[in-house]
Amino acid sequence: MAFFRFRSGDGSSFALLFCLAILYGLMSALVFSVIHMKFIKPLDVDAPADLFSEARALEHLRVLTEEIDGRQEGRQGLRLAADYIKGQLELLKGRANSNFRIEVEESTVNGSFNMMFLGHSISLQYRAHANVLMRISSVDSFDNDTSVLINAHFDSPLGSPGAGDCGSCVASLLELARLVVDSGWVPPQPLIFLFNGAEENFMLGSHGFMTTHKWHHTVGAFINVEASGTGGPDLVCQSGPGSWPSLVYTKSAIYPMANSAAQDLFSIIPGDTDYRIFAQDYGKIPGLDIIFLLGGYFYHTSYDTMERILPGSIQARGDNLFSLVKAFATSPVLRDAQNPQSLASVSVESNDGHAVFFDYLSWFMVFYPRRVAVVLHSLPVVFLLFLLLLHLANTGLHAFCLTFYDLLKGMFFHIFAIILAIIVPIVFAVVGLVFSSHGMSWFAHPYLAFMMFIPCSLVGLLIPRFVWRSFPLSQSISVRRMSKEELADEAIFWGAFGYYALLTMAYLLAGLNGGFLQFLVSASLLFARIICKMINCYNDQSLGSVACYVLPLLPCLTYSVQFGGVLVQFVIEKMGMIGSIPPPYGYYMQDVIVAAMIGVVTGWCVGPLVPIVGRWLARSSIMQLLLHLSVLALALSSQFFPYSIEAPKRVALQHTILTADSNQIVDSTYDFTVVDSNALPFLFKHAPEAGKLLQISSDVPFRTTKEGWLALFPISSLFSRTLMVPARTDDILKHYESFPHLSTYKPQQFSDSGTRKVFLEFNLGSLKEVWVAVLNITGPLSSWSFADNVVPAPERMDGGPPSYICRLSGASDETWTFWLEANSSQPLRVDVAVLDQHLLEGTKRLKGSFPDWVDVITGTSFMSSYLF
Repeated sequence: MAFFRFRSGDGSSFALLFCLAILYGLMSALVFSVIHMKFIKPLDVDAPADLFSEARALEHLRVLTEEIDGRQEGRQGLRLAADYIKGQLELLKGRANSNFRIEVEESTVNGSFNMMFLGHSISLQYRAHANVLMRISSVDSFDNDTSVLINAHFDSPLGSPGAGDCGSCVASLLELARLVVDSGWVPPQPLIFLFNGAEENFMLGSHGFMTTHKWHHTVGAFINVEASGTGGPDLVCQSGPGSWPSLVYTKSAIYPMANSAAQDLFSIIPGDTDYRIFAQDYGKIPGLDIIFLLGGYFYHTSYDTMERILPGSIQARGDNLFSLVKAFATSPVLRDAQNPQSLASVSVESNDGHAVFFDYLSWFMVFYPRRVAVVLHSLPVVFLLFLLLLHLANTGLHAFCLTFYDLLKGMFFHIFAIILAIIVPIVFAVVGLVFSSHGMSWFAHPYLAFMMFIPCSLVGLLIPRFVWRSFPLSQSISVRRMSKEELADEAIFWGAFGYYALLTMAYLLAGLNGGFLQFLVSASLLFARIICKMINCYNDQSLGSVACYVLPLLPCLTYSVQFGGVLVQFVIEKMGMIGSIPPPYGYYMQDVIVAAMIGVVTGWCVGPLVPIVGRWLARSSIMQLLLHLSVLALALSSQFFPYSIEAPKRVALQHTILTADSNQIVDSTYDFTVVDSNALPFLFKHAPEAGKLLQISSDVPFRTTKEGWLALFPISSLFSRTLMVPARTDDILKHYESFPHLSTYKPQQFSDSGTRKVFLEFNLGSLKEVWVAVLNITGPLSSWSFADNVVPAPERMDGGPPSYICRLSGASDETWTFWLEANSSQPLRVDVAVLDQHLLEGTKRLKGSFPDWVDVITGTSFMSSYLF
């Protein structure tokens, strides 16, 4: 049986489809080479001293990730990392010439504050965290000179060597500091290198600098260097306040990698960086948040090793940073500032908010301030209105109404096509999962996602043109003196143009910074239309007319492929850690998100071509081919396993020990959870050794409670179901002399207003590698000694009563003392969870029983409850 029935004209349609496939393939290959740093040549260790060398930076990274074991809070490696960084800075100070004034110091920070993270309100109390600082200035500089801050954190997340996050950042800054000193360039304004030792526990190191250090008030601009992976584009994800920082970047970046749309997207991504502390919560300092974007498979896993760093990424970052530091330090805006904090209001010429900017394939930057964007992004709508009014003046009201009606129908056609381009892949994803034993088959093989969802998304784009082969015109052919086909093409083109024009205006009115992409499409469509009209080929029913239309759109389409390709790759890599929801919907979540995202990107990249290629491609034979390709890709993808060493599955394993007093064990369990759509039954089906070791039976209950994960709050909000397996308790007391416990250290105080204060002492027992301790307080709490006596907004744990969460971090060899104030005689309940990174032998064996495609984030949690 034949799959296709060819009709007259199908040959030309298939030829066009083939040509477009080659065209988009070439654009994709170009974008791939750009985002994977193929155009960057890393310099060796013997590179000239006045150049940044990736190889020299990698030597620092080797020490931090291979010679030093574990840079997590509570582990000795964090102290060794601080000593190494300080030692390297002292060496630079010792060999600097007499034109430099260099100060190196280590600062111990303590503090407390409230914040919102992942939509949850928490309080943070910390002590004895180490920051290492270096100030480079000219010999005749003053202590209060306005300075440029360059920040990176040297602590790493639980269970991770932290090569990308953020050993690569620290290594880059050490090489940058060497370059400043060895090149002989004396900065006209001081440079402060801040190596902060507590970012992973919610930006504590940067908070400590901004609230306690003597240099913080001199900072007039900053660059925060971060990593969400192991390389790729070192993207400016956040910029501000004002547009001055992005303007400096535009003028100085050697390999520009930035777009203002990233700032719109960053706010919806779960996570945060030190940028928030410097530019928003505590400083209002103008600055840049520059982040390694790709390699997210290894982010916060044990596979985040030096070997995963994408070659060329650190070189591009270093070259950019040196140029940026020079630009900031020599900027007259910084030099002339009397008050560094006033720089928050500086933009190009005045305070005009966030600018619009984007790089084009890292070749060059486009930048224009907000006030220009207001005018520029309004032009497509203004131009469309002008054409309509001109038509009204020339034809009269009745003809105008008919034309406007056709324009609305053309716009509806395009909107409907874009929506179907998103819906059809989602339908295919859901149907495919019904017949598959697992989800996320594309996770370790991203090309499968494109194969599965692009063809069916194209079908969605073409459905309106296929269903309504004859456009329902309202205009009279005789009045317009044009053929029916020409009038239909006019309505479809201007409908598409109107859609992009209105979308550009919508971005502008919403105050978003990503409208430049829609403006670029609108302007390119108009340019292509003008070119076609000039050579009189728009309505020519030949492939030549298609070529005349497509060629002027190539720059716009290439950028759309760049923007969309980076976005889809980033989203796919993050699907392994965005969290899970309970079945049955949780099984579909990641696949639906990726399918929808590819549908959106397909609409971006192909949508502008639909007004002219639609009449060629909206044929049953083409639609059948695309549908067959999607079905074939779905069938093929089901044979692929979703995970590998290069794309591991994240699993959280916690040995939970429920205690009473300082040496009594109430219960002990192994708790498991996952953060993607392939749930725990999938895990143990494919990890039989672990299941055998745990003696898991089919009737082991899954719990939806998150109370057992209190030590990871608010990260625990990403978990949906937990498997709890009983664990032996006989070897626990052999390794711990005492457990964390809470007690009163003096009698309660009662006030005339009816409140009472409870004075508590929290002892962490004999635990030696404490990551964090978390207090969950319920009851009539009215004040406490944390965060300047300000209680955060209440949370509800698993639908329970309002509770107040406080995280304690640092110096586990000392007790914590604090007070709680209650406004009634009802008892205060305090639930305590302490996460220790030390693992008992049983936990180590269990962790080691999982296959290498599983990354097991492991800890020991001690939990206890008290009433006061």
